[in-house]
Amino acid sequence: MSMRSFAAGALLTCFSLPAAAQQPSPLDNVPDKMPFDVPYGAPITLDRAQAAINAAVAESRKRGWKLNVAVVDSGGNHVAFARMDGSQLGSIAIAEHKARASAKFRRETKAFEAGIQAGNNYLITLDDVIASRGGIPLMQAGAIAGAIGCSGGTGAQDEVVCRAGAETLK
Repeated sequence: MSMRSFAAGALLTCFSLPAAAQQPSPLDNVPDKMPFDVPYGAPITLDRAQAAINAAVAESRKRGWKLNVAVVDSGGNHVAFARMDGSQLGSIAIAEHKARASAKFRRETKAFEAGIQAGNNYLITLDDVIASRGGIPLMQAGAIAGAIGCSGGTGAQDEVVCRAGAETLK
């Protein structure tokens, strides 16, 4: 390759970079409606939180899995927790984190996982986000009463167990 060909290629590359940088970002789209606009409701009671945990633990036992299960109220505050015998200790804080993030952001934590996998890396800059499935809002009368978070298995296992707990409030 001659020096002239190299210089011409480098010059073309320099001029093409600004054009690529000016492409519109899909994140610049302004939606008409607020996404995840679900109202916060009255906080979940201890009895209902324990019922959700009991259903999640029953599902986990049925499948032979050992998980940690946390329930928070509509403000993300701890209400109830269960650590199954033999569950991994590192998952205690993760179950609590999944529940808290789900309540605070009014969505399943699976949405963050999907968003990051789709290339929306800005999501990792948001405080208290956890991009792993297994955090599900607990709905009561069309409003968020709290959230349940499960950890200790794979993300899919955590989600299945959480969903069993969340179903008790419907």
